[in-house]
Formats: sequence, C-alpha cells, structure tokens
Amino acid sequence: MTARGWLLFSLMGLVWGIPYLLIKVAVDEVSPSMVVFARCALGAALLLPFALRQPGLTRNLRARWKPMLAFAVIEIIAPWYTLTDAERHLSSSTAGLLIAGVPIVGVLLSRFFGAAETLGARRLAGLGLGIGGVAVLTAPHLTGGDALSLAEVLVTVVGYATAPLIANRHLKDVPTLHLIAPCLALAALVYAPAAYLTRPAALPSAETLAALAALGVVCTAVAFVAFLELIKEAGPIRASVITYVHPAIAVAAGTVFLDEALTATVLAAFALILTGSVLATAAGPKGGGAEAAPPEAESADTEPEGAEPEGAETSSTPPASTASAGAQ
Repeated sequence: MTARGWLLFSLMGLVWGIPYLLIKVAVDEVSPSMVVFARCALGAALLLPFALRQPGLTRNLRARWKPMLAFAVIEIIAPWYTLTDAERHLSSSTAGLLIAGVPIVGVLLSRFFGAAETLGARRLAGLGLGIGGVAVLTAPHLTGGDALSLAEVLVTVVGYATAPLIANRHLKDVPTLHLIAPCLALAALVYAPAAYLTRPAALPSAETLAALAALGVVCTAVAFVAFLELIKEAGPIRASVITYVHPAIAVAAGTVFLDEALTATVLAAFALILTGSVLATAAGPKGGGAEAAPPEAESADTEPEGAEPEGAETSSTPPASTASAGAQ
C-alpha cells in the first residue's frame, strides 16, 4: 500500500475510533436523541450538496427506496440511538470493544443472506474466541441498568453487521453519496421532534458542543469521504481491515481522556475479540469459495433486486456496501 494509503488508513482508524469518546462526552449534557439528530443533520448538510451534484440521485431514490429505507433504519436510525443511549451507563472503551464484534456477527448473518462459504476450523475458532471475548467483557455488567445497555449495544452490533449485507444484495450499484446523504437526512428528520422535546434548558458547554460538531463533521461526513479515497487507494478488502483498528483507538481514547480503567479484563477481551474477528473473517479453506472479508466488503452471489432502469448511468463511485463499512 502506498504512503497515501497508509495516511488514509491511519486517519480512518482515528475518526472511527473516537466517536465512542465523543458520544460519552455529549450524553453527559444532552439526550441521546439530540446527539443522533445533531450528528445526522451536520453530516447530511455537508454531504447532500455533493450527492446532488452527482447525476441520478432522484432515479436511485425512486427505484431503490425500499432497500434504502431498510438500510437507513438498520445502519443509522436504530443503532446510532441504541449505542448513544447505552453509553450513558457503559464506558466508551466497553462500547468500542463490543462493536469490534461486528465482523463476527456479520459472518454468522451472512449464512442467511446467500453466502456460500465454508466455515473451516480456523474461522470457527475465530468465532469461538470472539464470542469468548464478548463474554469476558460483558460478564461484570450483567446486572441492573448495565444489562439493558449491553442489550442496546447488541442491537447496534447486529445493525452494523446486517446493513452492509442488505447493501451488498440490493444496493450494489448505488453510489455511496446517493445512499449515505439521504439516509442521514432521513435520520435527522426522524429524530428532530425528540431532539426538540428533550433539548437542554441551557446552552451546553463548549466541550459538549465541540463533541457534537466533531461527531457530525469529522466522524460522519469527513469519515465517509476519507473512506471512499481509501477504497480507491487500497481496495475494499484492505480498507475493511479498519474494522480491526478503531476499537484500539476507542480503548486508548477512553483511557487517556476519560480516565477509564484499563484493566486486565479489558485487555483480555480486546485480545480475544480482535483475534477472533481476524480469524473469523479470514480466507476460507482452498476450494471453499472466494476470499472472505468482513461483511462490509463481501459481495452477494445473486443479482441485486431492483436493478437500475435501462439506460441508467454507470457510476465510478465505490459501491455503497463498501463505503458503509464500519460506520460508527
């Protein structure tokens, strides 16, 4: 990979590793609905002008509105709220590590989306290690409010693992901005009433406002643009390896900036989940099918439904399924 590729890779590790820290800061003063609304509204405001400049946006919305709606709900509207609400009780490090289980869940879910890959001994061992890491991390929290928060993170994990599979199956030909910008705009509209009703009585602190701005601008809008460039530079398979990097950033950020404890349990869970994710998404045995990448980079074996109308333009933009990889 080129020096530019490594620079983009390092940038993505940072911008998708710090949302957990920023969410933790923001929910101290504003409601989860307000956090999600602010993030989506800012991201949509920045990306929509670029999406409108690309031809075919209206055509894609008309032809693919059902899978796009499903993607918006499963990738953004539901999981961003559950993750944000969960961080009112869980540390940002715990949330970041649990999200590292997305590739593991993606491997399991891909079996229900027509993936014909063989799960050899190595991948099965990876699934076992990853699940073991999640168990080590969650066991101390299985009481009271923490148990509900863990369930919320599980909803987020399942959403992050499922949405790219939907995109791969039904939205492969939709340019990334045509998918992401309208989905962010829809999510902002959905959360606008709740955000208004739960608005703080006084202007939040500068720290909280900065966290909200960074979530919307850096961790959403800039992150998607940078990831597009990384895909062009290194390809979707290598780009998806970022899934294994951002949990480390989340743990480090929580430890340094929020004084979250870096315990032996956290370190053990980190090692198990990350090792399990790498093994579970490794290439299958010879003759077992195509190389298996994390779910964000996998391609469905069947033709996507709702194909473009005859005469639709061919976009050089990377497919939406890869560009949505690991969006946190």
